[in-house]
Amino acid sequence: MDFVDKNIEKYVEALSDKESPLLKEINEYTFKNAHQPNMLSGHLQGRILSFISKVKNPKYILEIGTYTGYSALCLAEGLKDDGKLITIDRDKSLYEKVNDFFSSSDYADKIEQKIGEALKVIPEIDLTFDLVFIDADKKNYKNYFDNVIDKLSLGGVIIVDNVLWKGKVTDLSKNQNDKIAVYMNGFNEYIEKNRKVTKLILPVRDGLTLIIKNEN
Repeated sequence: MDFVDKNIEKYVEALSDKESPLLKEINEYTFKNAHQPNMLSGHLQGRILSFISKVKNPKYILEIGTYTGYSALCLAEGLKDDGKLITIDRDKSLYEKVNDFFSSSDYADKIEQKIGEALKVIPEIDLTFDLVFIDADKKNYKNYFDNVIDKLSLGGVIIVDNVLWKGKVTDLSKNQNDKIAVYMNGFNEYIEKNRKVTKLILPVRDGLTLIIKNEN
C-alpha cells in the first residue's frame, strides 16, 4: 500500500531529484522479471534513502535485504570516499544480475554482496556501521535490530521498511490472521519502548521507521 496520494507522489517525484539511468533500468528490470516487484524501494523512497545517507555521510552502511539492488545504490550515494556498503540477502537467484548492476555503477568498488542468513552473517562482520537499512523477512525484524544495534555507532541511524504493513497494523482486531501485521506491530511497540533510541515512523510507501542510537 502507498500511503501518499498518487497525484501527490507524482508531483513530488517530478520536483525532486531524478532517478539515475541505472536506477531506472533496475526499476524496469524488477517489474518485468523479478518476483514481487512491489518490494522495490522505487523513486520516492529511493530518494529518501539517498537523502538520509548524504546527510549522514556514513563510512560503513549495512543493508539487510538486497533484492534487485535499487536501495543499495541509493544508500551508496552518501558514502564517504573511503566508505563501504555491505548488503546481505539469502536469495541466490538474483545475485549475478544484481552484481552486474553494482559493477556498472559508480560504487562498484564500495559495495560488497553477501549471500546467506543475515542473523548468521552479521556476527561475522567486524565493522561499526553508521547507517543500517532493514528490509528483509518481517518475522526477524526484532532479531535484526538486536543484532545490529551494538554494531551501530553513537548517532548512527537505522532505517526500517514496511513498518505499517498495508495499514493493517492500525487495526489488529481485524487482521489477527495476518502474521506479518502482527510481527510488524510487535516490532513497532518494541522500538517504541526502547529509551536508548530516538524513533520516528514516516507514512511513506509501506511505512519507514527512522531510528537514531543515542547511547550504548
